[in-house]
Amino acid sequence: MRRAVGSQRQSGFLSTVRESLAGTHRDFTTGSQGRAILLLAIPMVLEMMMESMFGVVDVFFVAKLGADALATVALTESVLTLIFGVALGLSLATTATIARRIGEKHTEGAAVAAVQAIAIGMGLSAVVGVMGWRFAPDLLRLMGAAPQIVLTGASYTRILLSGSATIFLIFLINAIFRGAGDAALAMRTLWLANAINIVLDPCLINGWGPFPHLGVTGAAVATTTGRGIGVLFQIWMLFGGKSRVVIGRAQMRANWEVMGRLIRVSATGILQFLIATASWLALVRIVSMFGSIAVAGYMIAIRLVIFVILPCWGLCNAAATLVGQNLGAGKPDRAEKAVWRTGTYNMVYMGLVSILFIFLPRQVVHAFTSDPAISAVAVNCLRTIGYGNLFYAWGMVMVQAFNGAGDTVTPTLINLGCYWCFQIPLAYTLAIRFGLGSNGVFIAIPAAETALALVSVVLFRRGRWKRQKI
Repeated sequence: MRRAVGSQRQSGFLSTVRESLAGTHRDFTTGSQGRAILLLAIPMVLEMMMESMFGVVDVFFVAKLGADALATVALTESVLTLIFGVALGLSLATTATIARRIGEKHTEGAAVAAVQAIAIGMGLSAVVGVMGWRFAPDLLRLMGAAPQIVLTGASYTRILLSGSATIFLIFLINAIFRGAGDAALAMRTLWLANAINIVLDPCLINGWGPFPHLGVTGAAVATTTGRGIGVLFQIWMLFGGKSRVVIGRAQMRANWEVMGRLIRVSATGILQFLIATASWLALVRIVSMFGSIAVAGYMIAIRLVIFVILPCWGLCNAAATLVGQNLGAGKPDRAEKAVWRTGTYNMVYMGLVSILFIFLPRQVVHAFTSDPAISAVAVNCLRTIGYGNLFYAWGMVMVQAFNGAGDTVTPTLINLGCYWCFQIPLAYTLAIRFGLGSNGVFIAIPAAETALALVSVVLFRRGRWKRQKI
């Protein structure tokens, strides 16, 4: 009997995985919430992993060209972080709006909102593209690039920035897909874009076969081409009636009211992302006071943390979609239950990560460095962060739940308070005033994430987000 039940559960899980990868048009405002979370989260996790692949693939191939080429990529990525921040902020507003309209069964409204989001993205990318083409060398100099790097790398930076439309649109249209519940389409977009980038990168960098030898510039051409073809695939899905949101001629018009709401919500979404990103840069600055070994160990640990939490972002994005759609369907209690259940799943996963970080950090770090001094710093950082992972799991879900409801102001204020008013002063005090060195910074990270989780839970339970209009 137990074997039969276990076999049924396994079969049910596998069928859910297959359905999530194939794509589904289920109504996520009814039925099993656990199944809904899995159907959305699995492709969203894979989407997040694919997005991170662009930088990994470029670094892998460019590394063979030498230090100057790598420095060009690193400095340009720093500039692109600001563009990603704007694109992500607008994506938050887009996902929340589309999810709300889909929950209301107002597909016409979802299509209108999608058109406005795309129009905003195209307008912003035009400004960024013109400025990037004109000022690429100046931006590299501003970031501290040596003259040789500016000479060899300006074309790389110019192509990526002038092609920023592909960045904005791939983010925005995937946000439309996620809000509509078409997570599999967002995943396939990045599969396609990454596959093209992986093939073109070595061909254009090294001049293989009929391709020109472009050096580091080839990486920019490959990435922009991959993203561009991904955008064409997205447009085909939207205009070809293959997604839940179908755009036709009737929706191809400006709606200033909807556009204004998107801009208003996305403004705080952008600020929310930039506050969090800038706080991490501030922590790096404090760690740098203790030498290159401390910085190297810290960066290894943080990159490991970022990698292992990718599944968490998939779960959090699923929570945002479920909140938006259920609020649109007039089911705030179901939206709340979806968040608590997603938070529980996230906590279980991050609990397993905590065990790895606390009890086996040396084995994990050893794969990245054999330097005992750097390894010691990275191990200490991972172990310290591991103690706060359970709280971090809840904080991530709560923040995305607010965003999914269209309330981007609350998490922005939470980030400002917990990171800039608490984490950074605490890190400086522990590291400098109390003489704990880089360990003081490491302690401040789980302390701030714990505070963020507790504040978020309290505000979430008050339920003001349920009445958010968008």
